[in-house]
Amino acid sequence: MACQVSFRSFGPSLRICNKLLKCSSYNTLWLRSNSTRSSPEKYTESYVHKSSSGPLIGKTIGQFLEETAERYPERDAYVFCREGIRKNFATFKEEVDKIAAGFLAIGVNKGDRVGIWGPSSIEWVLTQFATARIGAILVNINPAYRTDELNYALNKVSCKAIVSAKSFKTQDYYSMLDDICPEVQTASPGDLQSKGVPSLKSIVMMGEEEFPGAFKFNDLYSMGTSEHFKVIEECRTSLQFDEPINIQFTSGTTGNPKGVTLSHHNIANNSLIVGRQLDYHLKHHKISMPVPLYHCFGMVLGSLATAVHGATTVFPSPSFEPEATLQAIHNERCTSQYGTPTMFIDVLHHPNFDQYDLTSLTTGIMAGSPCPIETMKQVNTKMHMKDVTICYGLTETSPVTFQCEMDDLIEKRVSTVGRPSPHNEVKVIDPETGVVLPINTSGELCTRGYTTMLGYWEDEQNTQKTIDGNGWLHTGDLATIDEDGFGKIVGRIKDLIIRGGENIYPTEIEQFLYKHPKIEDVQVIGIPDKRLGEEVCAWVKLKAGETATEDEIKQFCKGNISHFKIPKIIQFVSSFPLTVTGKVKKYVMRKEMEEILADN
Repeated sequence: MACQVSFRSFGPSLRICNKLLKCSSYNTLWLRSNSTRSSPEKYTESYVHKSSSGPLIGKTIGQFLEETAERYPERDAYVFCREGIRKNFATFKEEVDKIAAGFLAIGVNKGDRVGIWGPSSIEWVLTQFATARIGAILVNINPAYRTDELNYALNKVSCKAIVSAKSFKTQDYYSMLDDICPEVQTASPGDLQSKGVPSLKSIVMMGEEEFPGAFKFNDLYSMGTSEHFKVIEECRTSLQFDEPINIQFTSGTTGNPKGVTLSHHNIANNSLIVGRQLDYHLKHHKISMPVPLYHCFGMVLGSLATAVHGATTVFPSPSFEPEATLQAIHNERCTSQYGTPTMFIDVLHHPNFDQYDLTSLTTGIMAGSPCPIETMKQVNTKMHMKDVTICYGLTETSPVTFQCEMDDLIEKRVSTVGRPSPHNEVKVIDPETGVVLPINTSGELCTRGYTTMLGYWEDEQNTQKTIDGNGWLHTGDLATIDEDGFGKIVGRIKDLIIRGGENIYPTEIEQFLYKHPKIEDVQVIGIPDKRLGEEVCAWVKLKAGETATEDEIKQFCKGNISHFKIPKIIQFVSSFPLTVTGKVKKYVMRKEMEEILADN
C-alpha cells in the first residue's frame, strides 16, 4: 500500500543537502555541561561552526512519539484549555495510530500530500503525527488563506487529501473548498473528481457536522482494518528519517508562496536541540503555546517538543488571545512560554495582567521578529522568565539556527540572537562578492547544516537561488557576528533603507525608539523620496493613555542618533498589519504610506 517518494523534483540542490545530514545514536546521558558553551577562541572572520558533543538523532517522528509514549504513558502530552481536552501520551499515541489507519483506509499512502487547514486543535496535532506515522507529507496551510491562496497551495503540491476546520474567525472553510471544488456537492466521500484540483480526492472536516462529499474527522478513528495497522507496524522500520515529511509555505510577500520541504531529520533534530538549550531533557516542562501550529515555530519548537522531549504542550485558545494565555499559565502552572515580541507585549500590557500568578514560568522562547530590549527586560522580571531565550531562523532552516543560552549575560540576550546552534555552520558575506566579511561587519547571513531544507517543492530554480553549489543557504537577512560568535540581525536586505547613499537599518532605529517612555511599539520602514531615494518613516503605537506629537518624537532622537536616521515622518497608529503568527507586514505599511502621501 505504501508508495515511494520521488526526490527528482528537488534536483541537485537536494542531493547537496542530503550530504549534509548526519546520523548518530541517541545520547541519553546528555547533560547540560555538554551544552554549547563558547570556546575561549576569539573570531576575526564572520564564520562560526558550533560543534557539540550532543549527537543528532537518526529517528523518524513516529519513532520519537512511540518511545516517549512508552517512557511517560500517564504524562499529559497535550492540553487544549478552551475545549477542555487533555490527552496523556498513551492515549494520544493510540489515537494517532487509529487516525493513521483511517488515512490509509481512504487511500492516503506514503509520499501523498495531506493539507491541514485551521487554527490550533487536537485534530491538527493528531493529523501531524498520524501522517508522520505512515510517511505521508503534511502540508501546513495558513488559516488566513482565502480561496485563491488555498487553490494555489493545493495545486502547487498536489494534495490528495485535506483536513479542514469548519471555520475560523470570519473564514468559512467549507464554502471556500466548495468554490474551488464544486463537484464536492455530489461526490461520495473519498471519491472527489475535481477539475480545479485534480489531485484532491478526500476532504475531511473537523467537528460533528455533516458536509456533502466529506468525511468527518471522527470517522477516521474506526475506518482502519487489521491490514492498515499492519502497514503502520511495517512503517516503523521502512520509513527513513531523511525522507520528506512536511511542506510549509513561505509568506509569498514578493511572489507566489514557495513550498519549503522538510524531512523528519530536519525538524525532529531542531526540536531536540532547541529543547536541550531550554533544559527540556533534564526535567518535565509545560509549554504555553499561543503560537499557531501552521507555522514552523509552533509546529517544531512547540508540538514536536512533546514527542521529542516528553514535554506537555498547552494551547490556551485556538488562536492567540492575551488573557487566555495568562489563564493557561496560571491554571496549568506552565514553566515555559512561547511567543513573538508582539504577543509578549500584548500579554504584558493586558489590563488584568496582575490578577494572574506567573511564578511557575522560568524559561521560553521569543522569536519571529526582532525583540525589543525593554520588552525583554519586562519578560525577565514581570513574567519571571529569567531563562528566556531568543531564537532566530527561517522556515527554510527548520527553523532555528541561532539561539541564546539561558546563562548568557543579559546584555547578550537582549541585544543578539545568541550563537549558532549546534551542528550548524554560519557565515556573513558581502552580498555582491560572496566574500566572508570581518567580524562586526554587516552582510548577508548564510547557514549550512542538518537544518537546511530539502528544497522548494517542484521549484528547482528558486531552490538553486537559495542554496548555492556548496550547500550554503542564503537567508536574505543582514547580520553581524562578533568576536565571541554572537549574531545580530540588523535587517532584511529588502528592508534596508538607502537614504542619499547612507545605509540605514530599521531595527537600530526601532530599538532606540523603544526607550521612549510613551512608546509601546514601533516599526520603521523606508518610503520613496524623489531627492534622496528613500526617507525614514516610523509607525508609533503609544502606551494606553499617552499622547505625543511628531515633533516630540523627533526631539527625543536629536543628539542621540545620527541625523539621517531620524524619521522624517511619524505616523501614530493603534495597531500594525500582522500575519497570523504576529509578524509585522512591513510591505503593507509601505503601501499604505505611499497611498497616504499620494493623497496629501
